[in-house]
Parts: sequence; C-alpha cells; structure tokens
Amino acid sequence: MSSTPGSLPPQSTAAPSSASSKAVNPLSSKVTTVLSSSYADTEFREALALLDERGVSNTAETRRQLRLDLQKEVIDSNGEIIDEFARVAEQLRRIGTTIGRLNESFNEMKTQIGAAHKATSTPLAEASQLMTQRRQVEQKQALLNSFNANFALSEDETAALTLTSEPVDDLFFATLTKARRISNDCEILLGFENQTLGLEIMDQTSNNLNLGFQKLYKWVQREFKTLNLENPQIGSSIRRALRVLAERPSLFQNCLDFFAEAREQVLSNSFYTALTGSSPSGREDPSAKPIELTAHDTLRYVGDMLAWAHSAAVGEREALEGLFIGEGDEIAKGIQAGRENELWRLAAEDGEDSDDFDAVKTLNELVDRDMSGAARILRQRVEQVIQTNEDTISAYKLANLLSFYKSTFSRLLSSDSSLVETLGALEAEALRQFRSLARDHVAAIQGDFQHTPADLRAPEFLLDALEQLTAIMKTYETSFTAASDPEEEFEPVLIEAFDPFISGSTNMAKSLRAPSSSIFLINCLLTAQSSLSPFDFTQRHVAQLQAQIEEERLRLVEIQYRFFRTESGLDALIASLEPLGESEEDVEKVSSLETVQGPALSQASQLLDDFLPSALMDAVEKLKKLQDSKLAQDITEEAAEKFCVDFEHVEEMLMLADELAEQQHGESDEFQSLRVLFPRTSGEIRVLLS
Repeated sequence: MSSTPGSLPPQSTAAPSSASSKAVNPLSSKVTTVLSSSYADTEFREALALLDERGVSNTAETRRQLRLDLQKEVIDSNGEIIDEFARVAEQLRRIGTTIGRLNESFNEMKTQIGAAHKATSTPLAEASQLMTQRRQVEQKQALLNSFNANFALSEDETAALTLTSEPVDDLFFATLTKARRISNDCEILLGFENQTLGLEIMDQTSNNLNLGFQKLYKWVQREFKTLNLENPQIGSSIRRALRVLAERPSLFQNCLDFFAEAREQVLSNSFYTALTGSSPSGREDPSAKPIELTAHDTLRYVGDMLAWAHSAAVGEREALEGLFIGEGDEIAKGIQAGRENELWRLAAEDGEDSDDFDAVKTLNELVDRDMSGAARILRQRVEQVIQTNEDTISAYKLANLLSFYKSTFSRLLSSDSSLVETLGALEAEALRQFRSLARDHVAAIQGDFQHTPADLRAPEFLLDALEQLTAIMKTYETSFTAASDPEEEFEPVLIEAFDPFISGSTNMAKSLRAPSSSIFLINCLLTAQSSLSPFDFTQRHVAQLQAQIEEERLRLVEIQYRFFRTESGLDALIASLEPLGESEEDVEKVSSLETVQGPALSQASQLLDDFLPSALMDAVEKLKKLQDSKLAQDITEEAAEKFCVDFEHVEEMLMLADELAEQQHGESDEFQSLRVLFPRTSGEIRVLLS
C-alpha cells in the first residue's frame, strides 16, 4: 500500500498513548506526594495554618498568585537583611577608626611615661632612703618614750603614790597601777645580760609600791570608821580601794577584821537601842519604839527581836554586796594574785587550806561576824524567855519560831554561821523546855488516869491534851519547814504530847469489863483520830489509831455475836451442829444428838421465839454508850449476820436429817419431823434481826 504525503507512518499510531501516559505521570506524582504527606509533621501543619490565616481558596489562580506572593516576600526579607548588614558594616568601620586613634594615644602616653620614669628614678631612690632613716629614728624615739612611760614614775606620780598628805584619788590609783605594771615589766629587763638597770628599777618600784599599799591600807581604815552602810550611795572609791588592796591579802584581811569589829559594835548598839529605846550610853532615841515595851507576850517579844535581827542581817548583806561583790570577781582575782606574790606564804601552804577566794562565802562570814554582838544579846534575852515560860503551847510555838528563823538565816548566810548555830541551840533549848513541860503535865494528871467516866466518854484530860495538841499541830502546819519527812520531824512532839494520854486511856480501859472496856477505848481512839485526821503529817498515827479501833471493833462484834447465840437459846444447838457437814454420814449423826431430841429442840424453839421480838433492840442497847452510832449499828449488823449464817447451817442440817429419816421410815408412826419441832426459817430470822 502506497502512502500519501503527510500521512503518518504506521508506527505513529502508538504515539498518543505514550504521550498521554507521560502527561499523567506528573499528576500522579503530585497526588502521591500529597497522599504521602503526614499531617503529624510540624512543618506541614504550620504551612496549613499559614494558609488558613491568609484566607485563600484552593484555585489555580490562587495557587499561581500565592507562589508569586511568597517569592516577593522572600525577596523583600532578603533586601531588609542586606540593609541591616550595611548599617552594621558602617558601625564596624567607625569602631575601627576609634580603636586606631586610641592605639596612637596609648603609644604616645607610654613614651611620655618612660621618659618621666627615667627622670624621677634618682629622686625616688633618695626619698626612699630618707623614709627608711626616718622610720628608724621614730622607732628609737618610740622605744625611748615607751621605756620612760613603762619603767619610770614622774615626780608628781611618786608624790601621789607615797605621800600621805596627798589624797587617794584617781591619780593615786593610776600611779599604783603603773607601778605594778613597771614591777612586772622589770622581769623583761632582768632577761638581758646587763641586769643592773632592771634591778635598780625593780628595787625603786617595790619601795614605792609598799609605801602606796600602806597609804591605801591606812586610808581604808579611816574610811571604815566613818562609813555609813545605811547610805544607799556608798562611794565608789572605797570599793575601788578594796579591790586594789585585795592584792595584799594580809592587809586586806586586817581591814576586814577592823571593819567587822566596828560593825559589830554599831549593830550591838543599834539592837540595844531597839530593845530599850536608849543607847548603851543612856541617850534616849525618841524615834525608836522599844521592843521590850511594845511586845505584850513572850512570843511577840521573841518574834520582834528575831525580825530585827533578820532585817539588820539583810541590810548588812545588801550593803556589803556593793563593796565586795558589786565589782564581780575582781577581789578574788586580786587575792589570788596576792597569794602568788607573797612568797613568804609558800612555806605555810603545805599545811594550810589554799582554796580559791570565795567572795560570797567571805561576805557571809563578814555579815555573821558583824551580827555576832547582837546575836549574843539575842541569845541572852531568848534564854530568859525560854526558862521563864511555863506554858506548853507557847514553848512549842517558840521552838517553831526559832526553827523558822534558823532556816531563814541558813538561806541568807549559811548553815555553818554562828548566828544559825545560836538559833539552833535556842531551838533545842526551847524543845527541851517543851518536853519538860509536857512531862510535868502528864505527871500532874496521873491521878485522873484512875477515874473512868460513867458514860464511857473520852476523859477530860484527853480532851484537854487533844486541844493543846491541835493548837500545836496548827502551828506546825502553818510554819515553814524544809524537812523531807514532816511526819518524822513531828514524831517527837506526838511522843511527848499525845502518846502518854493514849497509853493512859488504854490502861484505864483494861480495868473495865467487856464490853465497857472496848467501848471506852473506841470512844477515846475516835476522839483522838478526829483531832489528828485533818493534818497530813500525822497520818501514820491516824493509821495506828484506826488499827486499834478495828481491833476493838472486832471484839465488840464477837461480844454481840455471843449475845445472839446465848440469849436465843441456840448456842448448844449451833455448837453441836457446827462440826457436821452435808455428807450422809454426818447427816445420820444429827438425829442422835442430844440437842436435837424432841424436848430439847422444842425448848430451843420456844426460847428463840421469846428472844427474837426484842433481840435487835437489846443488842443495840448494849452499845448505847458508843459515841459513834453508825459504828454501833455496823457492829450489831455484822454480829447478826454471823448469827444468821449459823442459823442457816442449823436449818439446813435439820432439813437434811428429815429427808434422810423420811427415806428410811417412810410415813410410819416412828417418823417425827424435826422441822415441825423447830419451824423457824432463816428468812424470818433475817427479817426480825434487820
């Protein structure tokens, strides 16, 4: 077949299909790309969000325009960045220019400084040498001044330290301190090869120091003569002088002894004036109210004297605290230093107590010594009061008052002070007088121990003794006592003022017949118990009294119980059945007992019926003299209960015997019921005795 021009070759028929497949491939590629995109990708989500913000629709025009817009935005951003870099480059050029000028200035200044250093090096070296020489001269000058200040006293300082015509003032103390320092510093000079200067200075300084301390010692003695401790503003100079004088323990102790003697005389005169209203020389003091005239009884008299002594001791201590403790431990330090410096004491320290100085202990001892004169007068007056007192209660109150002030002074001073020992001796003497008066009183009423009251009440001598003892116990209760065991401390008082009267009452009870003896003794013990019970420090005795009361109560219970058994006519029956139990062997023995036979059992039943109507009243009547009606009732009820228990046993045994007999004999004529002969029941007995 021939072909015409323009006609396609035969193989060209396949070309359209091939072109169409190539045209389809880009689209499928895009679709594949879109489908393969992950919506979880961050950049993809951000791109979609950006498209949403622009509010574009998905059309071919929009897609073309969007690409153009994006390209334009990228070009504009790049242009802005280029402009910014241009400005940065301009700033860097300016900074480079400035750095160049700075380098030029630095090089110029470095050149000028080098030239100036070369020009001034020689004058600087000369100035440095001169400064070194100046420092050496100043050091030598300072050393000379220091030597003069530390190892030499001026003429004015020497005069202020040694001359008695010069006052003891700040200059004196300053010079004394300087002299002590010079003496200590001389040890440095003695360390050099040439010791002549050190020895000369030390010898001169030691002489000046000794003269200074002697001057201070005499001045302190003069001040002590005129020192008024009642003045709340005690001069600081005397305190300062004592602190300094403590460095000479011997002189310091002599001053204390002198001061104690002077204060002892002053306080003795003051106490005498307080007692009599006039001084020992006879000059009256209109402002004083004499204790001997204003105190109306012995207790008030002794109390006022002790109160004055306490007030004086407190005032003395407060005043002396300002002298000896107001400066802390300066005195203690001074005395310790003085002991170390007094070489002559070293030989005696092996046999003496070299304990550290105790300012409080020394103060207490000094106050005690100051009060020694007044304490002697106090002891004489109180001893006279103790010896002339004839009242037992007053004697104990006096001893208790002395005990209170002894404890007070023990806390104020110390338990070893002579004032406390004096009060302790006076307390012991007052207690001896109390015991003597108590024994005399017991001896005087021995005759009353033989007469028992008809109504069996507590005797008068016991009531009087308990009244006195109550007053004593109230006194002890309101007093201050530091005893760890108040009962143990008060025991001697009970032995003297209580036990003899209880013993007398017990002996009186022994002479009576029962039950009067137990009733009388219980009345006495209850009365005594009621007096002792309110006080905590007598509980041991209260417990002992309660034990005695319980013992006597049991005796009365037994007496009432025996009364019920005897008067009811059942004593023999109860006694015969009491050993038997509920066993068949014991039950068989019941019918053979003599007390269970018909006549005897009928008689016992009749006696019981006659007894029961008035049994309880008759039993109570026996205890009518017992002052505690409740106790009498309890005793009677307990005895009745014991009797009822015995009756229940009798009733049970008779019933068991009837049951056994009924089993053996049946209802024959030989059988006779024991309960018919003895019809009373335990319930009836309890009702009649309740």
